[in-house]
Amino acid sequence: MTASTPPGHAGSLAEGVEAVSQEKQEALIREFDTESNFRKLAGAAGLIATTLAVVLSAFHVYTAGYGLFDEIKHRSFHLTLVLGLIFIVFPRRHPPTARAALRDWGWSALFAAFYVYLAWALVDRLGGEVPHAWAFVALIGLVALLAMPWPFLGGRGDRPSWADWPLAAAAASISLYFLVFFDDIFIGRVGSPIAVDYMMGVLAIVMVMEATRRTMGPLLPVIGMLCLLYALFGRVMPGILAHRGYPVDRLVNHIYIGTEGIYGIAVGVVATYVFHFVLFGILAQMTGLGRLFMDLATIAAGRFAGGPAKVSVVSSGLFGMISGSAIANAVTTGALTIPLMKKYGFSPRFAAGVEASASCGGQVTPPVMGASAFVMAELLGVPYKWLVVVAIIPALFHYFACLTMVHLEAKRLKLAGVEPHLIPKLSRVLGESWHLVFPLVVLVGLLLFDYTPFLAAFWGIVLVVACSYIPLIARRLGHRRLQGDTLTPRLLVQGLADGARFALAIGAACACVGLILGMLTLSGLGFKFSGAVVDLAAQVGQFVVAIDPFGAITEHGAKVFFGLLFVAVACILMGTGVPTTPTYIILASIAAPALQTLQVPLLATHFFVFYYGVLADVTPPVALAAYAAAGIAGAEPMRTGLTAFRLSMGKALVPFMFTYTPALLFIDFAWGPFLSALACGIVGIVALSAAHIGFFAAPLRRAEKWLLSIAGLALVFNEPWPNLVGSAVVVAILGWNAARGGRRARRRTRRSS
Repeated sequence: MTASTPPGHAGSLAEGVEAVSQEKQEALIREFDTESNFRKLAGAAGLIATTLAVVLSAFHVYTAGYGLFDEIKHRSFHLTLVLGLIFIVFPRRHPPTARAALRDWGWSALFAAFYVYLAWALVDRLGGEVPHAWAFVALIGLVALLAMPWPFLGGRGDRPSWADWPLAAAAASISLYFLVFFDDIFIGRVGSPIAVDYMMGVLAIVMVMEATRRTMGPLLPVIGMLCLLYALFGRVMPGILAHRGYPVDRLVNHIYIGTEGIYGIAVGVVATYVFHFVLFGILAQMTGLGRLFMDLATIAAGRFAGGPAKVSVVSSGLFGMISGSAIANAVTTGALTIPLMKKYGFSPRFAAGVEASASCGGQVTPPVMGASAFVMAELLGVPYKWLVVVAIIPALFHYFACLTMVHLEAKRLKLAGVEPHLIPKLSRVLGESWHLVFPLVVLVGLLLFDYTPFLAAFWGIVLVVACSYIPLIARRLGHRRLQGDTLTPRLLVQGLADGARFALAIGAACACVGLILGMLTLSGLGFKFSGAVVDLAAQVGQFVVAIDPFGAITEHGAKVFFGLLFVAVACILMGTGVPTTPTYIILASIAAPALQTLQVPLLATHFFVFYYGVLADVTPPVALAAYAAAGIAGAEPMRTGLTAFRLSMGKALVPFMFTYTPALLFIDFAWGPFLSALACGIVGIVALSAAHIGFFAAPLRRAEKWLLSIAGLALVFNEPWPNLVGSAVVVAILGWNAARGGRRARRRTRRSS
């Protein structure tokens, strides 16, 4: 589900526009999307990596179609290849400045000390039970030293360092151990691990954290390390954080052996569902589906005011349905759409913000959403098709907000749409590319008919390959109308290898998240966090009620509002630089229970943290999708991030809307609240969009912008009096503005005549 190739262009839409080169796209992805920062391997290393990646993809395709293995075996085989490949495929980090290098050394030294301490603590705990105890401590120390950024080790370019190979072997060994000794560990001595099991468990913690650090930086492993330290030293923690503490052997047993930690639900979902959709997305893009999406977006939105920006919104949304990376989506689709928007008159900052906001929307867009949707289905125990249905209205709100602001900006700048002769004909596009859509239609249909997601993905993958041969067969029969690339054996091998590569980072991240979740359940930190959020919200709510001069705010209402606000801030902070899926899993475990305590429906709590986790990609100071788009547009990154955040206003407001009106998620559905919330959402988004752009039919005054903002926010709550007053204010201001704009237009007409 991650973009690997540019989406191409629609007909002659890109005439006269210098699209961003493939080299610059790759450079931006390397800089901002560490999950896609692969080595270009050649020679023996390339052959080994490609072979292992193809084996990994083939394993998942086979098990999707012919049945899964025992869950521990299935997850172990998955992680054996995933963790091993990471140290071959991903380069060592290359800090761009001396300050960054110093920071990298600091983190490396901290992790090395922690790893050695874990090994020493295990030896001290088990005493004489550990065979060759000091050799084991020395081995962990050696692994830690090899992972440090020594310049003489190399490995920062496309050639693996000699030290990467033993790291890859160590990473693969932790899961291979389960596969080789499965009967002994899980049948012969279940519940009674021996010293070697504990030693492999310490090595597993080390290698999972190092693999995650290699693919996405230190933040997520740091959280994991803090959770482990908290579990170890709970007895010395202050206040409500205190607990009895756990010995290192109990910790390792909980994390490593069984399905409560590393091999838990997070890795299970990736190995069972997510990998298959990543592979489907890669293969579908290779056949030309991205070009088809760009064509369809141009047909749907190109002719209207500010057409290129609306094409960007629609095409990024379509493309994002099969892309799990907002950053890669922003770079690949933005390679064409951002230069187009600049050509037609949009500022570089606005063009980059539009692309970043629309690209992030792909992860919340049905029918094929990001990896988090599969995790959510597993956590909630609901069919995936139900999540597809309930996600429709929130996703539409996001795109409506983005398109509204684009439209108002185009009107403010008096920008026209794409010239009619540059817009392709729908009949021609469908006639040339109908076979590309067929696999996606079948996949979605199988999901809606209650087939398992992995079986739906299996048939989608099979049909992508089969349908790619339709144009070739048609050409040989004399019919040359069909377009698309054929997945020849060479391209198919490339696609299988690329699909595996794009799934590596999310696999490592979810293994690290499993480690974190294991500590949360063992120490009870999740419940303590929930209690702290609820208590803080109650205290702030009581203060607000006490100073409310009109008595309009209830204590429970204030408590719920501030609870939602605090959780939203926690989601954005947690999502800073961390992929959406790990963010969602962690927050679903520690933040969602807090919202449930506030009587928010379970489904709404999970969608709430999911949406705000996605929003982190366009929220400064670490708005990676916006920064990548800014690199294409030549815009200032921080200002672009702020613009992208404002353009994502629909995604920021809609979680509050469906929390206050669960009928938007079809929870306790009733037509009255649903239609009321729908109308209020539309009016509120129009008001806030006009306030942000500063224009409706004519420029808005400062006071009008403030009043529109307040009225638009009041409509979120979907309460009778706020609805009435807010709607009246919006209609009055926008109506007066439209009349003022009409008078100005008539005066200009008289002058010109």
